Amino acid sequence: MENRNGLIAAAMVTEADGYAERDAALLMLHEKQKKRKRRITVGADKAYDTKDFVGTVRELNVTPHVSKNDKGRRSNLDRRTTRHPGYAISLSRRWLVEKSFGWLKQTGPLRQVKLRGLEKVDWLFVFSCAAHNLIRLPRLMAQPPTRLREKCA
Repeated sequence: MENRNGLIAAAMVTEADGYAERDAALLMLHEKQKKRKRRITVGADKAYDTKDFVGTVRELNVTPHVSKNDKGRRSNLDRRTTRHPGYAISLSRRWLVEKSFGWLKQTGPLRQVKLRGLEKVDWLFVFSCAAHNLIRLPRLMAQPPTRLREKCA
């Protein structure tokens, strides 16, 4: 997602092995951040609250806005991140990510993929993400800028 507006900024398919989602996120963040000098943020669910992910994200000059994993262990996030108002805003806007994945699975063609092979599935996923953005854009453009800012605050 980009700027908490509900648009998908990067997409990638990987083999499912328990670590692939986090590895893919790191690859996409590396690509996104190498074009910038300023720090960016990334929002994610509690599955990303691991020492490796949080540490690597910080090395990439990215601030991790991940949900704390409070189940049975201490979170890997500290007050450096959680004390800022932007952290709470990111957590409150996570529903946009879930809404996008819901659209991809319900309306888009990802409920039951009929293609085989990582390359073909990746093509379908990225194409579906672009279609989602095209459907979302007219609604975003119709909103007055002040109303959009109020929603993010």
